[in-house]
Amino acid sequence: MPLNSYFLQGSQSEQRLVQDLINEQLKIYGQDVIYLPRKMVNQDAILNEAIATQFDDSFRMEMYLANYEGFAGNGDILSKFGVQSTDQITLIVSKERYEDFISPFLAGEDVLVSSRPSEGDLIYLPLDNTIFEIKYVEAKKPFYQLNKLFVYQLSCEVFDAAQDELVDTGIEEVDVAVSDFLFTTKLTMVGLGASTATATIQRATDLSGLASGSSVNQIDLINDGTGYTVPPTIGISTAPINGINASAVAVMTRRSGQVGQSIDRIEIINPGFGYTEPPVITIRSQNEYGTGAAATAIISEGSLGLPSITNSGVGYGSTPTVGITTAPPGGINATAVAVVNVYGEVSAIRYTNAGAGYTLAPNVTISAPATGINTDNYLYGELVRGVSTGTTAYVHRWDSDTGVLQVTNATSNFAIGEAVVGIGTTNLGSDARRIIQSISDQDEYDEYADNIEVESEADDILDFTEKNPFGEF
Repeated sequence: MPLNSYFLQGSQSEQRLVQDLINEQLKIYGQDVIYLPRKMVNQDAILNEAIATQFDDSFRMEMYLANYEGFAGNGDILSKFGVQSTDQITLIVSKERYEDFISPFLAGEDVLVSSRPSEGDLIYLPLDNTIFEIKYVEAKKPFYQLNKLFVYQLSCEVFDAAQDELVDTGIEEVDVAVSDFLFTTKLTMVGLGASTATATIQRATDLSGLASGSSVNQIDLINDGTGYTVPPTIGISTAPINGINASAVAVMTRRSGQVGQSIDRIEIINPGFGYTEPPVITIRSQNEYGTGAAATAIISEGSLGLPSITNSGVGYGSTPTVGITTAPPGGINATAVAVVNVYGEVSAIRYTNAGAGYTLAPNVTISAPATGINTDNYLYGELVRGVSTGTTAYVHRWDSDTGVLQVTNATSNFAIGEAVVGIGTTNLGSDARRIIQSISDQDEYDEYADNIEVESEADDILDFTEKNPFGEF
């Protein structure tokens, strides 16, 4: 027997009213989230599995967070792979809002389903600064209310990014949040033709014809002065006859509440030799601006002399560190800084302390350049390729100051010494080309990824190298 025709089983006007009420409630009580649809870059034609995916579109919309007592799931779990988060949430989204606001923009895109939310899509929850992945879409709750379905219920888990997934939405807060979920390989790069600078240092006494004497090993700043527009000259009174005159330079800074510049520190160019008493330090402005700076010299025996640059190196984009052999017991360790010119070369070494008590000439080392003669920079999200191995990966982060390149989605393993090139400016990429100096596959950017540390500590507890710790049969 057919339904009674005198009673409506959910009229269109009633359905419209319920949908409007749902949309309004979601806008009042919901959360602003960012929806990231998954696009298929490469798919297994036989198993229909995603081999490579990307998330390069984003849609900001409202969803209701159904978890009022906190995250579902098992929380944070300690495993042999570190701490893993299993937080889960349930989100409610309006069927109409999704179909009107998102579906039209996905038509023709490489997505599995464009008409509804799909398993594998991502949702960024600003409330917790976390990326969640949709694991299941329930389309029938409530079950045909007024003979119609009004919402989708999305069961989500914390995103566990694979190496074949690329997220590049163009929204900084989202892309930065994704970095917490991606495994990245750290490549320390140097530029083409980059070479490490070298230098030698002798004792001050070995550079002089005098049998005894002291050198200026340190200059203490008594007053930093104010109002300087250019670095003032540092005058040091002359050494005795046949001695070596000391020289120094002022390094400037700007201090809050002061006009112009002040002296930050005084670095010693040449410690000199032959002084029998501390020389007088005079600080003179090179123009009519700046006044008030004053300093005193400290002298010691066994100090080091003027450094000699034997190889200026190539490709220094930042100041390298200088290492000097420690002084014998009772002495003072020498410390120094390098000066890099506009050509990326080490042009000088200056002392912050020329040391004391050295009986032999020390060894000096200068750190390798972080960048080379190539000044082009890798671009976020571009595809880079290892010339020797053919390995490709996507740029996740590039720091030109440290020369550290973080890549993800690597197809194989890079090799130390090979060049890594960008896809070229004709392909909206870069022409960057640098050499790999070192590689780290430990996920150093995941605060919980302590695999190596956990394994090392475990080996100290149970040693399987000699015999079975649980007994032999």
